[in-house]
Amino acid sequence: MSQARQLAGSSKHHGTAVDAAALTPDTGADAGAGHLSLARNAIIVGLAFVLSRILGLVREQVLASQFGTSREMDAYVSAFRIPDLLFLVVIAGSFGAAFIPVFGDFVTRGDRKRASELASAVLTWAGIAVVAVSLIAFVLARPLMAVVAPGFDSETTGLSVDLMRILLLSPIFLGTGIAFKGILESQQQFTLPALAPLIYNAAIIVGAIWFAPTYGIHAVGWAVIVGALGHLLVQVPGIIRSDLTFRPSLSRQVDGLREVARLLGPRIIGLAAFQFNFIAINAFASTTSAERVSALNYAWQLLMLPHGVIALSISTVIFPTLAALYGQGKDEDFRRTLDRALRPLLFLSIPAGVGLLMLREPLVAFIYQRGSFGSRSTELVATPLAWFAIGLLGYALTEILSRVFYATRDTKTPVITGVITMILNLLLCTLLIGSLSHGGLAIALSATTGAEAVILWLFLRQRTGGVVSVGFGFWLVRVALATVGMALLIWFTLDDVRIAQADESISLIPRETFFLYALGMYVLAFIVLAWVLRIPELEQMLRKLIGRLPVGLANRLSVLLPRA
Repeated sequence: MSQARQLAGSSKHHGTAVDAAALTPDTGADAGAGHLSLARNAIIVGLAFVLSRILGLVREQVLASQFGTSREMDAYVSAFRIPDLLFLVVIAGSFGAAFIPVFGDFVTRGDRKRASELASAVLTWAGIAVVAVSLIAFVLARPLMAVVAPGFDSETTGLSVDLMRILLLSPIFLGTGIAFKGILESQQQFTLPALAPLIYNAAIIVGAIWFAPTYGIHAVGWAVIVGALGHLLVQVPGIIRSDLTFRPSLSRQVDGLREVARLLGPRIIGLAAFQFNFIAINAFASTTSAERVSALNYAWQLLMLPHGVIALSISTVIFPTLAALYGQGKDEDFRRTLDRALRPLLFLSIPAGVGLLMLREPLVAFIYQRGSFGSRSTELVATPLAWFAIGLLGYALTEILSRVFYATRDTKTPVITGVITMILNLLLCTLLIGSLSHGGLAIALSATTGAEAVILWLFLRQRTGGVVSVGFGFWLVRVALATVGMALLIWFTLDDVRIAQADESISLIPRETFFLYALGMYVLAFIVLAWVLRIPELEQMLRKLIGRLPVGLANRLSVLLPRA
């Protein structure tokens, strides 16, 4: 049995301009077009992720300024847990790892009729499921909230229940939008799906700025619904322009539907296990002092900026490619593509995690500290952010490694691993919350995600005979050395950054400008060290950026680039 196909025999919320060509196997003339196509798609997805994360940060800034780490914000965050669980399990599960590989096979073979029939059937059944479960959750909102946030007082619980009933509309709209996203991306159409999250975030920002001062946190809840609807509608033109036809279908005899169902079962369990981690953390945090639930959420959103820009952008682009290579039996190309995806992932995630850890307090103050979000809120958020930052590499690896298994239609291995780490997370939360409060909950999640990444890596290495190519260890040492150099610069200058940021005799804009200047110097230090150490990913990324400049300037700059 071929090495890539051996993977299939196994039992398991909210990028940078990585060198997308490095994610593509070089297989001759046909691969040249694939290089360009994947590079273009990676740039589209990468820029969209950057813009989406920036808007996401603006969204969180506005919410922080309006509500800080308050009981209202605790209620809002908690109200999202059940709708998020419903959306991710019922919709993201079916249209992520289960639907795309089967649908993509039909598209690759040019069988548009079967692709249309499968998409129609899955959309219909998933839509019925999400509406039915949303109605049940609406009725049972109060007992469900007693599980999600057992430590809330009656007033906060009541507010959470009201918000949850509003937010239960969002899985219906977002679910259909994610379905359209999966269909369009399977046909290598990335632009409209990339715009959808921007619409979603923009609607929440507008609601928080213009309506929350009058209507409170309820206005934000309704803004989420408007954003979810916009997320769906912006992709409709792409669906209309596609040569696929969609009509409601309750048929269970559609080709590929049985395969989707087979893949879906384990995927639902895996996603549920991951979401239960967040529900458990929310429940534990609600039993501590007020404001801890929202503090954990703000810290998580900061972590999602580098995670989304790096891990999600790479894994989003690579997933359809890996699934196609597996379906075509191109095992060597499969392994080469995975290796070329892991290197930029690690090259960016390692220094990002270290920087996030060391700059946590200045960063939280820079992003959030204004309006209702004071210095006490900064301290509350910085504590869990430190532990989330340590786990960034684990989150990034888990994101891409789990998709490798799903691309080969092995859903059992990630599921088994996810269930094991869910149990470990519950155990660690119980042990750590008493002494470390909400910081202990962040430790628990990061530790269990890191363990999940290690387990997935070991399983993958066992089945493929090796995840990475020769020379990976020496390459990793060079990345570590560049990161250490950057960390030393941060260490020696961090006190100056803190003093400047706390100096109220300086106006806000110069203080924030100084932080941005310091941040830029740290990034530049890493780039220079990576240049000196001749890390090839830097040369690839810079060459890609320089290639977009005017020809004369690009030619002059190209001769300065290092070569590994």
